[in-house]
Amino acid sequence: MLKLRSSGLSCGVCANFQIPIPRCFMNSITTSSIDVKPKVPLYLRPPSFSASLSELTKWHKWAKNLASSVGSSFINLDNGPDSTLLRRELNWLLQDLIELQHRSVILSRLESGNNENPDVSFALRVPLEEMYCVWRQRIEKRRPFQYVVGCEHWRDLVLSVQEGVLIPRPETEVIIDLVEGVALNNAPELAQGFWADLGTGSGAIAIATARALATHAHGDACGRVIATDLSPVAVAVATSNVQRYGLQDVVEVRKGSWFEPLKDVQGKLAGVLSNPPYIPSGDISGLQAEVGQHEPILALDGGISGTNDLLHLIDGVASMLKPGGFFAFETNGEKQCKFLVEYIENEKPGSFRDMNIVSDFAGIERFVMGFRR
Repeated sequence: MLKLRSSGLSCGVCANFQIPIPRCFMNSITTSSIDVKPKVPLYLRPPSFSASLSELTKWHKWAKNLASSVGSSFINLDNGPDSTLLRRELNWLLQDLIELQHRSVILSRLESGNNENPDVSFALRVPLEEMYCVWRQRIEKRRPFQYVVGCEHWRDLVLSVQEGVLIPRPETEVIIDLVEGVALNNAPELAQGFWADLGTGSGAIAIATARALATHAHGDACGRVIATDLSPVAVAVATSNVQRYGLQDVVEVRKGSWFEPLKDVQGKLAGVLSNPPYIPSGDISGLQAEVGQHEPILALDGGISGTNDLLHLIDGVASMLKPGGFFAFETNGEKQCKFLVEYIENEKPGSFRDMNIVSDFAGIERFVMGFRR
């Protein structure tokens, strides 16, 4: 479910930085980040098109009927959205589509069925003809709503997303809570170090972490974040999101697999964070259609047991973190969490301290965290 729009896309960061800067941090846009041009979210597009009230009313009635025709069939099929949620999405779509000046009046008239002055025109951000195709894709192809509007609301951020980029989930917000509530509260000096977000996707974790580091910084020194991803689409989208929040001097996006782009900061990282692929390969086909048929398989499939990438991260994080450095990884749930903790205890004895399993908002044991000795 998308949250209501939050206002403001910029944030304050530390003006001066006194920690050593690794290679190319003065230019956070790597060459790979411009290989793909990110799409502009619907709500940020200029209102360059027009339609009459009667035309929009006709489309709205058609779209609402199409949503209502779903009933509970998607829920029964794969726990997908029902008609109530789809109609709610339709209202959110209209909010993004209609230019701000007349939005509230037009939405009110659509809901009430008021057809007074049906020929009055107003501005839209895309042609109404295109909206027939877009909404049909949402219902008939199960295209994720976040891809339809081109953004997702996550914590206090509005992040651009598109095909090829994992849509950030609400439960992943807990990672930022752990950064603030555990890492930075217990070890305030970590706010001045280098952090890594591995498999950054949209850049959600990296951007939120950078803002948290700025909030907890002491004096002029402020931490920095390096975000890595193997996907050129994700690199481009994450870079765009970083720039929209004015964090290009604080967050660097690098293209590459996991720790490979981080050789220059080996043993120097204050924190390593990741929401890696953790779905067992055999479970992919049973996922909700919006996920399994549209989101990037590279960001979902964690191998036979779902732990391939998690084990790779555990094996690498001990050499990447500096003494006292923090890590937090998201998993598929209780079994994976316990398996990872046992793996660390057996294969990496003495490497970490204060390891813990943390539950998500639904009470599911979801995260493994700890500190480097």
